[in-house]
Amino acid sequence: MKNFLSVTPLVTLLALTPALLPAQAGANKIGLERNGVDPADANKPLGDQWITYSGDYSGKRFSSLKQVNANTVKHLSLEWLQPNITTACGPTGTAPAGPGGAFGGGFGGGGGGAAAPIIIGGLGTGEANNCGPARLGGGILFVDGIIYASSPDNVWAIDARDGAILWHYYWKTRGGTSLATRGLGMWHNRIYFELHDDWMVCLDAKTGKEVWKKEISSFDAQYFSSNAPMVLGNHIIAGTGNDMDAPGFIKSYDPETGELQWTFFTTPQKKGDPGLDTWASLDAAKHGGAMTWIPGAYDPETHLYIFGTGNPTPGYTVGRGEGDNLYTCSLVAVNVDTGKMAWYYQTSPHDTHDWDSTETPALADMNFNGKMRKLVLTGTRNGYFFVLDRVTGEHLVTSKFGVVNNWAQGLDAKGQPKRNPAKDATIAGSLVNNDVTNYWPPTFSPDTGLFYIQENNSLRISYLLDTDPRGSMGLGGIGGGASLSYGSFIDAIDYKTGKTVWRHELNGTGPGLLSTAGGVVFGSDGPNLLALDATTGKALWHSQIGALSAPPETFMLDGKQHVLAATSGSLFMFVLN
Repeated sequence: MKNFLSVTPLVTLLALTPALLPAQAGANKIGLERNGVDPADANKPLGDQWITYSGDYSGKRFSSLKQVNANTVKHLSLEWLQPNITTACGPTGTAPAGPGGAFGGGFGGGGGGAAAPIIIGGLGTGEANNCGPARLGGGILFVDGIIYASSPDNVWAIDARDGAILWHYYWKTRGGTSLATRGLGMWHNRIYFELHDDWMVCLDAKTGKEVWKKEISSFDAQYFSSNAPMVLGNHIIAGTGNDMDAPGFIKSYDPETGELQWTFFTTPQKKGDPGLDTWASLDAAKHGGAMTWIPGAYDPETHLYIFGTGNPTPGYTVGRGEGDNLYTCSLVAVNVDTGKMAWYYQTSPHDTHDWDSTETPALADMNFNGKMRKLVLTGTRNGYFFVLDRVTGEHLVTSKFGVVNNWAQGLDAKGQPKRNPAKDATIAGSLVNNDVTNYWPPTFSPDTGLFYIQENNSLRISYLLDTDPRGSMGLGGIGGGASLSYGSFIDAIDYKTGKTVWRHELNGTGPGLLSTAGGVVFGSDGPNLLALDATTGKALWHSQIGALSAPPETFMLDGKQHVLAATSGSLFMFVLN
C-alpha cells in the first residue's frame, strides 16, 4: 500500500511541489453564468456532479465513474489544498488567519488577491459564534465547477479548479447546542442551509446573499437543527434534533418562497393518531422524541421519502410504558406530496439504549430470490442490517454485525431484534455493547451487491442512577464506565443474505464511505484517506491528510475524475494523473 502524500509539514510540501503554489485570487472565477441544479438531475446515476447530501436521491453513495479504479487509484495525486477555511465571529464576521494565511489564503488555493466577501445574517450579536478552523461536514456539493461547503453557522463557495474562496456566508447565531452540520441542499441556483438556532436560510448560489429565511423549530424548546435540507421536486424537506422531551418531525417548504407545505410528526400528537396505543399516554407520546437528525433517501417513482428516526424519550429509563413507542427508532416512508406516512418498520422496538435509526438508507433495484425488487437497505446503530421492500415496507432480511453486539435476544416474527431487559441500565451495572455504527453514511454497490458500513466494537457498564417511576428527562438517568474496545472495521455485507463477506480493520472510524463503478471503496483509517478493493477489502492506496470530517466524494472536472476529502478547516482535491 503506497502512501502518495503526507501533508505535514506544509513547508516541505511547498518546496517539493511548485506546481501547487497558490494561484491568483479570481484567476478561475468559473461558473458565474452557471445553471445550478435541476431537481430531476438527482434521478440520474451519480457521476459528473454531487448535488445533494448523498450525491443523488438513492442514498447509495455509489458513483458511476470508472477512471479511478482498482488498477489506477494508485495514480491519485494532490491537485490543490485549501487549508484556510475559517469560521467567522463577532458582529462583522472578522476571523483570524487560518493555517494557510501565510500563503495568501490557502496553499494552492487562490492566494494573492482580495479576500472573499463575507455576507452576514442571523439574529444574534456574533458573540456566540466561535472563530477558528471550520468543522466541515456532511454533504459538500459540487455543481458547475463550484464547491459549496458548510460548517455550523457558515457556508462557502469555492472554485473547484484552484480552491479559491469565492464567497463566505456567516450566520450570527443566538447560541444553543452546536453540533457538526450535515451539509447543504440546492435547487437551481439556490442553496439551502439549516442553522443550529433553528432557522433555514435560502441563499443565492452566485453571491451568497439571503433570498429568504424561515424558522423551522423552537429555539426556546431547545431544538437544534443540523440536518441537510433535501430538495425533492418542489419540496424542501427539513429535519431537526432535540435531546430533551420534545417531539420529532420533518417539514416541507416551497423552495421558491419558503412557505410551509406540511409537517409530519414522528410520534402521535393527538387522540386517534396511529401508534398511540404503544405509549403509556398521549402526554408521553407528545414528548416522545424520534428526532430526524440525518437526511434520508427518495424514490421519485412512488414519491416516497424514506428516512430514519431517533430514540424515544426518556431515553434509558421508565416513563413511557412498555410498548414499542412508535415511531421511534424506525424507518419511515412519507409521501412528499401529501405529508402522509405510507409505511414504517421499527428497527429497535422499545429502545432503551439510544439506538437512533437515523442512518441514511440506500435504495436499489436488485434481484432478490429470483425476481427484481425495489429494495431499501439500512444498517443501524444497534448493530443490525435490514433489507425491506421500499414500496410496501415488507421485511426481507435481518442480520447482526459487530463482534460484541449483545443487547438483544434474537429476532421476532417481523425480523426485529428483541430487547434483552437484562442489558438495560441497572443499579448494579449491566455489561452491554456501545454503538456498533453511528450517523456515518454507508454505501451500496449494485456491481458487487455489497453494502459497506463502518463497525465499531466496544462494551461498557451501564448504571441506573434514577429509579423514579416517571423516568428522567431526555438522555438522563444513567452513568457508564469501563469501556472496552474490540476494534473498528469496514464491513461488506451481502444484501441477499445479510452475511458479512469481508471485514477490513481500521485504526478508527471515519465520517462515511463512498463506492464507485471502478471497484473502489473510499473511507478513512484514522489520519488517512483510504481506498479499498470493493470485492476483497484489500487496501489499495492511502494519503495521510488527517482525520476526515466529511465523507469522501468524487466527480468529473475538465475530463478527469477527482476525489474530494475534507478535514477540519481544510479541503484536499485529488486528481487522477
